[in-house]
Amino acid sequence: MENPLCVSIFLFLCILIQSSAHGQSLGTESFGRRSRAAETNETSQETRTRFLLFRGETDKGCQIRLTHSDTLQQCGFNSSLPLVMIVHGWLVDGILEDWVWEMVAALKSHLAQPVNVGLAEWVTLAHNHYTTAVRNTRLVGQEIAALLQWLRESVQFSPSHVHLIGYSLGAHVSGFAGSYMSRKHKIGRITGLDAAGPLFEKASLSDRLSPDDASFVDAIHTFTWEHMGLSVGIKQPIAHYDFYPNGGSYQPGCHFLELYKHFAKHGLNAITQTVKCAHERSVHLFIDSLLHADMQSTAYLCRDMDSFSQGLCLSCKKGRCNTLGYHTRQERQSKKSKSLFLVTRAQSPFKVYHYQFKIRFINQTENPVEPTFTVSFLGTRGERQKIPITLSKGITSNETYSFLIPLDVDIGELIMIKFKWENSMVWSNVWNTVQTIIPWGRESLHSGLALKSIRVKVGETQQRMKFCSENMNDLQLHPAQEKTFVRCETNSETLK
Repeated sequence: MENPLCVSIFLFLCILIQSSAHGQSLGTESFGRRSRAAETNETSQETRTRFLLFRGETDKGCQIRLTHSDTLQQCGFNSSLPLVMIVHGWLVDGILEDWVWEMVAALKSHLAQPVNVGLAEWVTLAHNHYTTAVRNTRLVGQEIAALLQWLRESVQFSPSHVHLIGYSLGAHVSGFAGSYMSRKHKIGRITGLDAAGPLFEKASLSDRLSPDDASFVDAIHTFTWEHMGLSVGIKQPIAHYDFYPNGGSYQPGCHFLELYKHFAKHGLNAITQTVKCAHERSVHLFIDSLLHADMQSTAYLCRDMDSFSQGLCLSCKKGRCNTLGYHTRQERQSKKSKSLFLVTRAQSPFKVYHYQFKIRFINQTENPVEPTFTVSFLGTRGERQKIPITLSKGITSNETYSFLIPLDVDIGELIMIKFKWENSMVWSNVWNTVQTIIPWGRESLHSGLALKSIRVKVGETQQRMKFCSENMNDLQLHPAQEKTFVRCETNSETLK
């Protein structure tokens, strides 16, 4: 059984067991839109959502109370600064997760321009079985909207200066908050961090986070692996820019094979941490963008992960790429969402460098060849040795093959490439037999594989380069043989 499948089933059972224990079904009718009159009556009373403001990175929060203007001054709210408000998600154990405090600390200490940092704490409403928590998301969204409207009226604080960051169910809470604001007073930005999938996938725009909920909406999808019609994180695009790290279905370092590492760090909570790993990765990618301002991850517009894995989508022309996380470039968008893809490392810093390689082989054998290759790089700042290459199909004559190679370090400008046909017992025996029959000489130039040049495009710099064989008199590539390729164009193109 696939590891992501195990995680999906585990979470599905958690939701099902909790719902059954309370006599609830998983039907979407349980959290449908209620009358405006009922909603207005609820917000006229004390909110069940606690709004906390943080003065420092280790502060545990000062509560702002709706209609109590004195609490704004007591908590240090600065109406001349933007407000970034964190919205947590469903809580199984009723305790705020550690990432909340990590994000508060990152927002308070790693921004060039200071901001008000707040938290919409809805623990009493989130610590329920899943379907009840889902029903409560609209109420919490309404209460956040009421707070923002009060700030606008009491201290002339514009909602356009508000950035809501919602995780899991909190992403949809943020969307509902935006839907309760008038068109004239829209929220500036909403970021959805792996917005919850169950009961929201394929829902209408008014029943989930959508691009209509703020002037700019971005979303990071990290756990969209689907089983039995369920995925923990929502799979469909829900924003102006939807980011799908590593395809969005699952994340490196989150397999159950990592469980023993989690036991050392989390003890009896290791299983929970392993299950949450891919879902919560969205949060840590966002925090990473704050902690490593000089190592921002770039994502690229693409149809799907298969196309991206072929290196076909590394263009930054006409807004086809964007930065993942806090520093995402905000642009006015059409109603159509843009889906962007990227590869990340398994731990922070998550940034990788994306390289597209295009190779044109000449196969002079009768049948397609399916060898294994490795490639080594030498750059102005470092090198990388023996990176395996997997081609999607066998090599036939006169065809160009494109593939993506992500590097986890910046090796600088590429100077040299070493390309090796890794040996195998099968290919070694075939080649030895052929060599016995054919006396190698001039005839060897017309047998097997020939490789003349390699074209490279670097996603992060948009630089294009061509590398030619160091020995143009010998283009033949045999099993276990390594060829060296050097830059052969001085006018390599760089797009700013």
